[in-house]
Formats: sequence, structure tokens, C-alpha cells
Amino acid sequence: MRLRCGFLIFDGFSNMVLASAIEPLRAARDYAGPETFTWRLLSADGGDVRSSSGMLLRCDGRLEDIGSLDMLFVVAGYGAREHSRSPVLKRLQQCGRQVGTLGALDCGAWLLAAAGLLRGYRATIHWQDLAQFAETHLDVEVTTDRFVLDRNRITAGGATTVVDLMLKLIGDHGGGALAFDVSSMFIYDARLRAPEERGARSLSLATRAPQLLKAVAEMRANIEAPVHLDAVAAATATSSRTLARLFQRELGVGPGEYYQNLRLDVARSLAEETSLGAHEIAERTGFASAASLSRAFSRHFGSTLRETRRNRRGSARA
Repeated sequence: MRLRCGFLIFDGFSNMVLASAIEPLRAARDYAGPETFTWRLLSADGGDVRSSSGMLLRCDGRLEDIGSLDMLFVVAGYGAREHSRSPVLKRLQQCGRQVGTLGALDCGAWLLAAAGLLRGYRATIHWQDLAQFAETHLDVEVTTDRFVLDRNRITAGGATTVVDLMLKLIGDHGGGALAFDVSSMFIYDARLRAPEERGARSLSLATRAPQLLKAVAEMRANIEAPVHLDAVAAATATSSRTLARLFQRELGVGPGEYYQNLRLDVARSLAEETSLGAHEIAERTGFASAASLSRAFSRHFGSTLRETRRNRRGSARA
């Protein structure tokens, strides 16, 4: 039982994503022994990297110093496409020949794909980037799966999917019992709670309202061409009225408002990460016109698309 992981981290990475990868490995190591699960933090030049929330992270070395690894994960968030420069891509190609398995977390798949390392593979990426990624990399079979293991390539999107991925890897290398012990460190089982505590607001949405997660997944899958809320309700096997009560109870907003907010989040990402104009962004996020997008965007974020493009977002994705 041994798994040696490296994490190649780029400015703009999500603290939550990185922690969701490393903390399960740390817990597995604590249970199984100091040499069982190990990791190294790397950057392109060996220097510190800054997260999307502005936190500085000190790395153990540069990409050239990967040593002996079983897996190397590229961890990138905002600005991932900007990091896809020739020297980095060439070094990643060398890593593809040197390391048994290459992976990508959050938006790291942009770099692997730009280096030609996902050609002919199934892969996923952070949900906000799925459409753009699929349009750009036609040689990659892009999927909405929470994480993807395809031969010697591994990809996952946001923080919660990364936890799922790491538990899978820990189970594969250390057994199901170890994976269960690790999951118990982070996931509180509702069955262990006192009866009067069940249903408390701290319980995860996955346990409290699986239909809500299905509804959100349906909305995320239909950003460019929004579907009617009746269709969202049908996808969750509930009525529109029940869906509305569910959203109001769990999230404090109606499903229509939440759906629009999802589309606005994607619009903000496109404004920050691409050179698309307002009209194109409106088309890709299901707004009738650039004007209607601009009005909704300004009301929701308190700034214009142009201002957002000028001032890169600093908050982390999950």
C-alpha cells in the first residue's frame, strides 16, 4: 500500500479544492502509516503561489523536481487558460512520460488538454467551464461526471467532487475500510445523531434534499438554453409547487431566481476568463440580449460586465 502524489499548483487555485485533495490523504496516512500516502506541493518555478482568495502557499519545489511520483495532479482555478504557456506545456508533456498517472483538479484540465495529454481520453472539469472546454478541445470526450478515471488520466471539478475522487483512490490503494474511516473524519453520518438533532440546518443538502441536487444539476446542464421550471421539476420527479417550496425552505430563494443566479455566475466567469463580448456571453448564458444580461448582472453583482472583466474575481470556487 503506497501512493505518492504531486500537486502542481498555479496562481488562482482554490484553497478548498487543494484541501479537499490533501486532507483525505493526510487522514489516510494517519490511519495507515507515515509512508503509505505522501504528497509534494510544486509550482512551475518553485516559488510561492497565490490562491484565488489571496493566500500565499509555499511549495516544496519546482516542476523539474518532481522526483518519483505515482500521480501528478495539476491544480488550477481562475486564470487556468493563461497558464497554458509553451514552457509549462512542454514540461507537462515530459511528465506524461515520466509519471505513471496525470490528473487535473478544478480547471487544471485546461493545461493537460492544451499540452495534448487528454487527447482521446474522457475528462471533466469545473462545471462552469464545461461548455467552453468541450467547444475548445474537440479531441477530449468531455463528461459531466463528478470525476473521471480513464486509464492513466484522472480529472475532477470542484471541491466536493475532489473529496469523492480522493476517497476512491484511497480505497483503491488502501482498501474499503480505510476509505470508510477517512470519510468518517469529514462526513457526519445523520444516523449517529440524536433524534431531536436530525433535520438540523447543518446536515448536508445531499442527505436533507437529494431532489434539490437533482434540480441544480438539471439547471447547470441547461445554461445556454434554459429549460422551463416545469421541466426541472419533472427531472426531479416532483411538482413545480413542491420544487418551489423545496428551494425556498433549503436555500431561501425560489428556483427561478436560483437558476438565473447560476447563469449569471457563468456569465461572470466568461467575462473574466475569455474575450467574448457581452452579446456572445448573453447567448451562452440564456439571456435574450446583451442589454437584459447587463441589467441582471448589475443588479446581482453591483458592477458591470466591463468592470468585472477589468477586476479579476478573487473568491474561490467550490
